[in-house]
Formats: sequence, structure tokens, C-alpha cells
Amino acid sequence: MAQLETLKSELAPLADRSLFGDRFAAFKFFTTPVGDDVLDLPKDDIVPVLRFLRETGKFDFLMDLTAVDYLTLMAGRQKRFSVIYHLYSSRTQNRLRLSAAVGEGEAIESVVGVWPSANWFEREVYDMYGIRFQGHPNLTRILTHHEFVGHPLRKDYDADKQQHCSSALPLFFDPDPNYSSNGKFLVPLNIGPSHPATHGTLRVMVELEGETVVRANVELGFLHRCFEKMCETHPYNQVIPYTDRLNYCSAPMNNVGYCKAVERLLGVEIPPKAQAMRVILCELSRIIDHIVCIGANAVDLGALTTFFHLFTYREMVYSLFEKLCGARLTVSMTRVGGMAQDAPEGWYRDVLDTCAKISVGVDELERLLSGNKIWIQRTQGVGAISAEDAIKWGYTGPCLRAAGVNLDHRKANPYYMYDQLDFDVPVGSSGDVYDRYLVRVAEMRKSLKIINQVCKNIPSGDYTIRDKAIVLPEKKDVYGNIEGLMNHFMLVIKGLRPPVGEIYDFTEAANGELGFYLVSDGSGRPYRLRVRPPCFAIYQSFAPSITGGLVADVVSVLGSMNLIAGELDR
Repeated sequence: MAQLETLKSELAPLADRSLFGDRFAAFKFFTTPVGDDVLDLPKDDIVPVLRFLRETGKFDFLMDLTAVDYLTLMAGRQKRFSVIYHLYSSRTQNRLRLSAAVGEGEAIESVVGVWPSANWFEREVYDMYGIRFQGHPNLTRILTHHEFVGHPLRKDYDADKQQHCSSALPLFFDPDPNYSSNGKFLVPLNIGPSHPATHGTLRVMVELEGETVVRANVELGFLHRCFEKMCETHPYNQVIPYTDRLNYCSAPMNNVGYCKAVERLLGVEIPPKAQAMRVILCELSRIIDHIVCIGANAVDLGALTTFFHLFTYREMVYSLFEKLCGARLTVSMTRVGGMAQDAPEGWYRDVLDTCAKISVGVDELERLLSGNKIWIQRTQGVGAISAEDAIKWGYTGPCLRAAGVNLDHRKANPYYMYDQLDFDVPVGSSGDVYDRYLVRVAEMRKSLKIINQVCKNIPSGDYTIRDKAIVLPEKKDVYGNIEGLMNHFMLVIKGLRPPVGEIYDFTEAANGELGFYLVSDGSGRPYRLRVRPPCFAIYQSFAPSITGGLVADVVSVLGSMNLIAGELDR
């Protein structure tokens, strides 16, 4: 609350100077029961407030921008929609959620001029809800196709209504009033979506002058399945398998991030043993996610040996997952309240043995690539981005740290037992493809160090909480006594029911900040579940990153961003 009182006192003089005028009285500063600081304000004041917060250095990140349709929760509300802005300060670790009500048919001013990272997020809100953003440079659909009619995240859009596309868009570029070809003949080129380097779900469009990229644009949405709409139609625990399919290269991290958000809204803390298991799974997932990123990036540049070598160790980790839950890729191992089951006997010893083998593999990886002249020539100085620009675009994770920004939520905002563990945060300097590679290699070593510490000190106790309103009873109780049977029946039929409220929670996933914004109406299903995917913000900068470079560098930069289509498109 202290942050809000300070903010209110700093904004009040601006109102006296007629920046807000009498509307300042409508500003609502409050802290939610779960501790989120919120500023609710008129939509006409969103741009000046955001500009003030950025220019004064109070918040340097626009982490997310989304919307909520309150059509069926209109009691006490005059306008149907709210546009939501999530801000973060890397200096103070403070967060602030801004909310602006927007009525049906109304528009709100774009904040792209304040934060470039708002570009795609505003397009997504327009696509999903039909909310218009005045002054947006290219307010077009981004996830649904150009023939789509309606806006799928509106509450009056049927979740079963599918619309198929029958035609492809021609080559197109974002409008740029300053662009001119100066009469030169430029060669248009499509890279993807059916292309080995874009892995079937991305389309990159470029115009070339010789080998140089003069203009570029990207199209996504080829894998879009509206994860957030599906969550609105399923009970809380049945959402967990859907989270697996976000970043399917590190599925347990999505399970953990989602369950952590629901648990925080419920106000429960999972047992230490469950925390330890989640940390181990997350760090194993971080390793294999980096393995996929480095291996795929290398094979796209011609280094086939590295790809096969690294995937050997990914399969070892999948075998650990299989021993724990029976699944390998999409695992659904967490539950709200803890874990699905305890680890089998000897599993932690197997984890330590696997980590020892991975450590040798990382050494071999560095011998293959770190000093390889071809790898260095294809990656050093390619796709470089400054720390300032990375923050403006909303970079998080290895791509941000490679640019020289020391931000890792395991250290800056520690959760579970990370504050009790000994590890450093690798940071680069140039923000190019080579530094992103070095940061990921170093992070794999740090993850191995974390896993070794946790596996050697597993806490005793249960692997889940035993709250009858949250966790299903064990089978022996379901089949052995009437109380267990009724507990099981009521939880399955009525579902998990968090209190009415809104929450934003986050974890440090392999690609960066994985955030979940949850709106609960007290029922057994999320009223609104928004996922903040790390690579969606990062990919916005792809076209500027490759413009002016060589066409051969396009694939190099693309691989270093570690785009996972399930996370990007959702």
C-alpha cells in the first residue's frame, strides 16, 4: 500500500496542472487481498499515466497488456470491458496493475508510443475482443486468420464455433510512412510457414537487395488454438494438461507456473517436499529447453552433430519424467496444492546420475561450438540488441540477460526455496546470438548445481496439502470409507473454487517471465485466465533485428530467440 500512497501523492500535482483535471478524483488506488497493487483509472488518462511512470523511472517494463470481458459480471459496472496493463520495475521489483474500463464500441488510446512492446499485445486484444486502440500503427488481426469473423474471447462467442480459412494472404508489410525503395528493384522472399528453419508455424517475409534484408515482416497464428478460451470452459485442475502444451519443450514449468498462481489466489502454501520436487522439475526442464534451443539453432546453421549429441541428454531427462509420472513430453505432474504423487524409490539418485552425465555433455557441447570459427562467424555481432532496447521490447529470460540486464526472478523475486540455494545469474554484454548461446550454456551449469543441492537435501513430509476442498483424497480413502468417497465426489462435481478476485503471478521459465493473470468469479472454472508468454514479447523485435542484416542471419537470429509456437500462438 505504501507504493500506492507514494504514487498518489506524485500524481496529484499533475492533476492540479490540468493533466488529468477533475478526472483524478476517479482514480482508484487499492491493494487486493492477495497483495497486488492496482490503479483503476479512466481510459483517457492511461497514456499520460503510463508515460509518467516510465519517464520517471518508476517502472521500466510493460510486462503484459490484456483485457477482460465482464459481460456476465456487470453488477456495479458501467462498461463491459477492462484493458489491463501489468508494469514491473527491475530496480525496485515493484509491480503495478493498471485497469481502464472500455465500453462496447468505444476505443482507447494506444500506448505503443510509450512502450513499443505494447504493439502486438494491443493487436491481440483487438483480435480477441474487438477493442480498438486509437493511434496504433497497424491494428490488424494477429492470431486469427484474415477471414475470421467475430472475436473469440468475448463471453458471447461460442467456444465450439470454428472458422476455417480458405485463402492465403499475399506478401505484406507493416505500414511505414518513412519507407522508400528509392526506385530500386527489391526481391521479395517468403521464409515459411512450410520451411525447415521456421519449423512449420512461422512466416517471415523479407525484401532483399542482393543478400541484404531491406524490409521484413512476420506472420504468426498458424498454431493458434485459443488456450485462454479453453480454460474458461474447464475446471481448474483440468486446465493443467492444457498448460503442458504451451511451451512443450519444458512442460513442467508451465504446470508449476499455473498451479502457483491458483495456489496464491487460494492463499495456500504447498509443503516443502512439493516445493523441492517442483524446483527439480523446473531446472531439469530449463536444461532440456536450452538443449532444444541450442541444438535447433545449431542445426539450422548446419551443425548437425551438435543437434544429435544434445538430444541424447534430453531423452535422459524424459526418462526421469517417465519414471515419475508415466509420461515424457506433456507430463501434467503438478496439482493445485502440490504434486500428483510422490517420487518413486531411487528417483533422486537417478536424477543425480543423469545430471553427472549432462555435465559431461555440456563440456562436450562447448568444445563443439564455443570456439568453432564457423559458429562464431555466424553468431557474433548478429542480432545484437542493447539493454535499453531489450527492456522497451519486453525481453525477459536469457535474451534479456544476454543484453546485460541482470534480471532473474529466481533471485530478484525468489519463490519456493530458491532464496536458500547457491547459484549465480549468468549475464552477457552484447545481446547478440553468441551471447545468448553463452548465457544458455552457463544457465545449464547453474541448473545442474541447483538440482544437486536440492536432491541431496529433500525435505521430509507430504508431497501435497491435505485440504479436502482442494486436493482429491487418496484412492484407499475413496474406496475405504464414506467420507473419502463423498470428498472425492464433491470435489469432482463442484470443482475447485477459489475466492472471487484477480491475481497476476509469475515464474522464471526457460524463455523468461511466464505470467498468469487469473480472474475468479467464485465458480469452479476460471472466469478469465491470461498467460503472458515470454517469447511473444521477444518476437515483436524480430523484424527490426534482421532489417539491414544478411538473409543468412535471419535463421540465426530466429533460432536464438527460442520461439516455441505453442507458447507464441497459444
